Amino acid sequence: MWLGSQNQLSRLDIVHVPILSSCIQVQETARDLGVVIDSRLSLGEHVTSVSRIGYYQLRQLRPVARCLSEDEMKTLVRAFIASRLDYRNVFGIRKELFCRLQSIQNLQPGW
Repeated sequence: MWLGSQNQLSRLDIVHVPILSSCIQVQETARDLGVVIDSRLSLGEHVTSVSRIGYYQLRQLRPVARCLSEDEMKTLVRAFIASRLDYRNVFGIRKELFCRLQSIQNLQPGW
């Protein structure tokens, strides 16, 4: 993966890097400790990943909803979502990306 500004990255035309007898393809993103890092360090791919996982986990809780009271379910949902958002806490994130993460946290599922 090459890191740089959009202008710098647009000047690169390297898509494969030869190493010994093999050829490695350059990637746009990499995952490290659950954080998705993109070539421009914008965190856009990371927010997309966290959003997708958050909504998936909320859908997985539907069968449990019948067995719990509304307050218990809200507590469970908040615990799942908070753990996802806090585990991969990011600073200096753009407002539009922050709003996407905030929308997951504010979601009130209608069980």
